[in-house]
Amino acid sequence: MRSGVIAQKLGMTRIYTEDGRNVPVTVLKLDNCQVVAHRTEEKDGYTAVQLGVGTAKVKRVTKAERGFFAAVQVEPKRKLAEFRVSPDNLIEVGSELTADHFVAGQYVDACGTSIGKGFAGVMKRHNFGGLRATHGVSISHRSHGSTGQRQDPGRVFKNKKMAGHMGAERVTTQNLQVVSTDVERGLIMVKGSIPGSKGGWIYLSDAVKRKLPDNVPFPGSFRKNGAASEAPAEAATEAQG
Repeated sequence: MRSGVIAQKLGMTRIYTEDGRNVPVTVLKLDNCQVVAHRTEEKDGYTAVQLGVGTAKVKRVTKAERGFFAAVQVEPKRKLAEFRVSPDNLIEVGSELTADHFVAGQYVDACGTSIGKGFAGVMKRHNFGGLRATHGVSISHRSHGSTGQRQDPGRVFKNKKMAGHMGAERVTTQNLQVVSTDVERGLIMVKGSIPGSKGGWIYLSDAVKRKLPDNVPFPGSFRKNGAASEAPAEAATEAQG
């Protein structure tokens, strides 16, 4: 199990393949994504790496956070997140993950916060069909209809699909294919759409339902303390073992 990355969604564009096909892609950017801490089985009960991305102003960071970042000798980060990893895939604190952490053709899972739609009715929010356009229905064609029962139980059950706040929730899209990467600019091109608005943070990790390609680097592709050194690539079967 490898670490994922925290990337920023720049938007969508298209890429033309050698045979002339048009492939829609979402462009993700790695903005100084560094390892800032480890979680170990002995101390925390699980194994994970904590990543930080972006640069935060010092005045917007609490005193406790300043001490934490100073101890690990990493600049204050705008966004922090943890990724569960196997013990042999821990990456050294301070290392910066690069775009070739993922290889072209592999499948990934993308998690982000969906675009908020505000208060929406049941037809838009839950794809209801609405009521009839005639035969007694008056001024309530897009309503959800009856929601409860008779005197017994005499209430509306929890989690009933009704009108309400739509969007602005955590969404994961699985089995998206990486089309290409640009290490110099820190860009990852992923086929299709990814949840979230432009400028939003996306958690990108190896697909849990797909087999990893053999040329995926383990424990990842990164620069150690600013140096352009890359972790050697090993076979996926050996690293998972």
